[in-house]
Amino acid sequence: MTQTAIVTGAAGGIGEAVARRLAAGGADCVLVDRNPLVEEVAAAVGGVAVVGDLTDPQVMVRAVEAAGGRLDLLVLNAGVNSADKDPATLDLDRYQAVVGVNQHSVVYGLRAALPLMRAEGGGSIVAVASLAALHGVPQDPVYTMTKHAVIGLVRALSPALAAENIRFSAVCPGLVDTPLTAGARERFQAAGIPMLDPDDVAAAVETTLRTAEAGTELVIRPGRPPARYIAAPLPDEPRTESRGVGGSSSLPKI
Repeated sequence: MTQTAIVTGAAGGIGEAVARRLAAGGADCVLVDRNPLVEEVAAAVGGVAVVGDLTDPQVMVRAVEAAGGRLDLLVLNAGVNSADKDPATLDLDRYQAVVGVNQHSVVYGLRAALPLMRAEGGGSIVAVASLAALHGVPQDPVYTMTKHAVIGLVRALSPALAAENIRFSAVCPGLVDTPLTAGARERFQAAGIPMLDPDDVAAAVETTLRTAEAGTELVIRPGRPPARYIAAPLPDEPRTESRGVGGSSSLPKI
């Protein structure tokens, strides 16, 4: 049976690469982005476009409606950087926009999608986080905060969702060559900082969607194989090999 997928932030970069991969594998795709270019990507993969600002909860409601009563795969990928480094001089409108896209839209996506996945008996969800979700990045503290929130949500929700046959995981890539980083590409290259290709991340997203244990946090870095991140235990708490439920645990751990 043909699977149905929703991908957010799909007008370019990682989201577009994920959409192309899923469509090539036979999935019917609903692609969501505020950039109207998402319509061209949707046309190229034989999918449906939903144009709208993901900080509006109704945009994901429209996306789920466009899925037509079935939803197997959900990729919550939309994200933006922040220009603010000092909270004392924070531009509040810009702050709210960044938190809205990076953090709130993930919750809105779950709110819209989970009822349909439950009705259909299960599904698989991947949130595209970042290495900034696992350590502090002083160059963009607001972005770091929002990605930590995404990982916290995955850790908090994945066990209960797994009991409903819904796997919820995260992919945490390093620096990726996308429209989000295009303005600094030459600076990164001059500094010798390697960047990931969006399709490398998309491949990891697809693998995580299809085979990874619930609660997987998959780290993607240039020149290294994907590796599952296992958080250090709290003091006096025994370390366990895996928090995940179901799926494959064959990935290396870091």
